[in-house]
Amino acid sequence: MRQNISGSSPYEPIIGFSRAVRIGNTIQVSGTGPVGADQADAAGQTRHVLTIIQKTLEQAGAKLEDVVRTRMYLTHVEDWETIGRVHGEFFGTIRPAATMVVVAKLLNPAWRIEIEAEAVLSE
Repeated sequence: MRQNISGSSPYEPIIGFSRAVRIGNTIQVSGTGPVGADQADAAGQTRHVLTIIQKTLEQAGAKLEDVVRTRMYLTHVEDWETIGRVHGEFFGTIRPAATMVVVAKLLNPAWRIEIEAEAVLSE
């Protein structure tokens, strides 16, 4: 059974997406930007994004420990270490598969980071 989980992004109804989708024991969290923390530095934006993802996972019946993969989209290559350290604050002992990609732009030009996550609940 499919469960769509909404968030607070004003873009959800316009674009037609869900913050996350749960099917069975798998949860896919959409690319999550630092909505509400647009003017924060890279570390602050990353903490904000990961907090949004954490709350979304909880709505879906999961927790950070269930995350098996993250994808991080950075707009400034020089932020990689700062963003990586914050990612480590949340996932240091969990250690999901992770990818970091530098992109030219994100939806909001003030965003320095956007993150996707995949979680799998144990059976």
